[in-house]
Amino acid sequence: MSSTLRALDGDGVRLSDATEGTQVRLVSIDAGQGLRARLSAMGLVPGVALTVVRNQGTGPAVVEVKGSRLALGRGMALKIRVK
Repeated sequence: MSSTLRALDGDGVRLSDATEGTQVRLVSIDAGQGLRARLSAMGLVPGVALTVVRNQGTGPAVVEVKGSRLALGRGMALKIRVK
């Protein structure tokens, strides 16, 4: 695991803790069915590779997935686990 990520447990780290420029892989989404379905429709499914474009601790986290940039609210970023 990269030293730029703060480990929470064996299931990876929160997306909100990932450093800008880091490439990560989505492990799980710790949320209800509605949010999981919404993120899935945007291409955020377990196993997909993400690049953290912007994550400054406030405001939205911007990630690039499959050539598209997505802005995710801080609450969403807290529920997404990556490695």
